[in-house]
Amino acid sequence: MMKFECAYQGDLLAGVDEVGRGPLAGDVVAAAVILNPSKPIVGLDDSKKLSEKKREALYDEIKSKARCWSIARASVEEIDQINILQASLLAMKRAVDGLSVMPEYVLVDGNRLPNWDYPSRAVVKGDSRVAAIAAASILAKVERDREMQHLDSVYPGYGLGAHKGYPTKAHQAALQALGPSPIHRRSFGPVKKLLA
Repeated sequence: MMKFECAYQGDLLAGVDEVGRGPLAGDVVAAAVILNPSKPIVGLDDSKKLSEKKREALYDEIKSKARCWSIARASVEEIDQINILQASLLAMKRAVDGLSVMPEYVLVDGNRLPNWDYPSRAVVKGDSRVAAIAAASILAKVERDREMQHLDSVYPGYGLGAHKGYPTKAHQAALQALGPSPIHRRSFGPVKKLLA
């Protein structure tokens, strides 16, 4: 991982990340993780840089070795009501609030912090600089990918299992042919345009 200096040096550091800001469909999913220094996990990195197989293996290892973890979300309805940035921040807040151990310090991937009282800092490219954020990015990504694979069978024809809701050419063509499903984000341009 790239070097990162944090003023907080205790063991109750939570890392937080979200997955699913860009897709046209599905919830935005966030995770928070407090790692256990006595149970190191090898190979943590930004979830986007890891193979699916590696992410899946690390997902189980993080859940079994972390001091605690929590996965939360903001729904498609919430995304459409409050916008994707606010929904992402809300999902991250819910993830940290859901931890069974209260963190003393929180590091959040990105450049914005949710509205909360935790001592915290936003870290740009945090998922490749902070192990706890990398762990959170892996939990959130695997969770959301599995969800989209399940939704592929509920709403067939869009190819959700393949593109996970992102605006690929195939997804946009399916949207044109089938119209939006109940899990499509109505506030997002391509969906909004079809509904107009």
